[in-house]
Amino acid sequence: MKDFLDLLSDVWSTGFLGIDLGSIISSLLVILTALLFRGFIISVVLNALGKLADSTESNVDDEILNALRKPIGLIPITVALYICTLILPLSGLIGDIATNIVKAFVIFTIFSALANAVKPVFEALSTSSWLTASMQMWLERASKFIVWVIGIAIILDIFGIQIGPLVAGLGLFSVAVALGAQDFFKNLISGILIIGEHRFQPGDRIEVSGQLHGIVENIGFRSTVIRTFDTAPMVIPNKDLSDVKVINHGEMINRRLNWKINLVYSTSVDQLESIRNQIKDYIIKSNDFVTDDDLDPVVRVVELGGSSIDLMIVAYADPIGFAAFNEVKENLVFNIMNIVKENGSEFAYPSTSLYVESMPK
Repeated sequence: MKDFLDLLSDVWSTGFLGIDLGSIISSLLVILTALLFRGFIISVVLNALGKLADSTESNVDDEILNALRKPIGLIPITVALYICTLILPLSGLIGDIATNIVKAFVIFTIFSALANAVKPVFEALSTSSWLTASMQMWLERASKFIVWVIGIAIILDIFGIQIGPLVAGLGLFSVAVALGAQDFFKNLISGILIIGEHRFQPGDRIEVSGQLHGIVENIGFRSTVIRTFDTAPMVIPNKDLSDVKVINHGEMINRRLNWKINLVYSTSVDQLESIRNQIKDYIIKSNDFVTDDDLDPVVRVVELGGSSIDLMIVAYADPIGFAAFNEVKENLVFNIMNIVKENGSEFAYPSTSLYVESMPK
């Protein structure tokens, strides 16, 4: 029995790699406790704070809390790793590595919290008139990139990796990459110009005559995604959009309707005046059209065509969607048809009259 107790004591003290089993078991218990405490923080504390944030009118606190949920969950793990370095009899190179790992966890936790907090900060600034949706997206991505670059640099420095010589060593490599990535930088600069000049934003309907027509979904660092009207996405390099004439329907103030109505030549002057006045009265009284001083509708007899008397109609509607605007045009067409019929006239169509001077005997 004594021999067995001596063997057990020897195994307990020898443990694994010279570390006694008591220290190993204690470390495992610390990590297990940290995991349980992490679950408690996420499921109880953060959920309680989430309910408190939901009761406020602002959405900023909700976004910040959601952004910090994962970094806060890393805190118990980091503390547990630090306690393990105190419990385990680590020394020499292994002790230094363990200490550096704990330091790296601390830096990672801090900078992950900063990176996740970037989005709610910019969403809080989204009410500013100068910060458009695409500019917010670019600044958010750039800020996250800078935060992580600084964090990774600090972690590398903790492990003794100097950033200066590493950057200098990448100098020639970066030149070679730059020569092979000229198109990328052209697209990047073009994207910055598109956003800086407010040419279009996500959600705008843009058109390049004869090439594309659709809704802007995303303006990326290299390309812009446009959803065409057949619901297929079209990915276009930014430089191709910066060098062409782009019609931005999203910035449209009013939709312009410009028609010519062809009436038969048998229509009298009185009938023309009555048709003209009734059409203009309908446009003015209708809620579908804008009748401000600068956008007063124009309904005039403008030309004696080859086979018709032409009546011009120019009117402006609010910048409504495609389907709604076609409904407005349909209503106008039906009313014009009724007005022309009520006044005893008809629509003309291209025709040719043939006069025979004599018939052969």
